[in-house]
Amino acid sequence: MTERFRELSGETAEEATALLGCFKTLQMATASASGAPEASYAPFVRTGDNAFYICVSDLSRHTGHLVANGRASVLIVEDESASPQLFTRRRLVFECGAEQVERGSERWQTIMNLFERKFGEVIGLIRPLADFRMFALMPRRGVFVKGFGQAFRIEGSALDALREIHDRDG
Repeated sequence: MTERFRELSGETAEEATALLGCFKTLQMATASASGAPEASYAPFVRTGDNAFYICVSDLSRHTGHLVANGRASVLIVEDESASPQLFTRRRLVFECGAEQVERGSERWQTIMNLFERKFGEVIGLIRPLADFRMFALMPRRGVFVKGFGQAFRIEGSALDALREIHDRDG
C-alpha cells in the first residue's frame, strides 16, 4: 500500500503562510439552515489562535447562516494578476467552525482594536452599530494548492502539519 501523505519541508509551509499574510479579506462559503449555498467575502484579522475574525452585519445572509449552523469554508486565493497560470492559482481552503464573539467582551474589544489598526477609521463607524456581529472562524483542517499536482493537507491540532496529497481522495 502506498503512503497517501508525505511530510514536507518547511519551505512549503512558509509559502502557505506567506500567501495567507498577503490578504486583508477572505472569500467565504456558508449555507442556510436548509442547505442553500452563499458565497461572500469579509475583511479579517488573525491572532495566535489561528482563527479568522470577521465582523459582519445582520443585513447579510452569511451572518444568518453562521448563526444558524456555525460553519463556513474560507478561501484565500492568489490574485489573478500574480498567477502565471489561472488554472493553478495558489490557494488555501479551510473548513471552519464559526463561534460568535460576545459583543463588548474583553475578547471582542481586543479584536476590534486589531480591526481598527488594520482597517483604520471605518471601524469607528462599525464598532457601535448593533447589527454587526463578530465571529471567530476556527479552522479545523485545510488544503494548500501550490500548482498542478501539488496539493497539501493542513492538519494537526495547531494546523502545523502539512502533508502532500497523492490521490484524489485526499
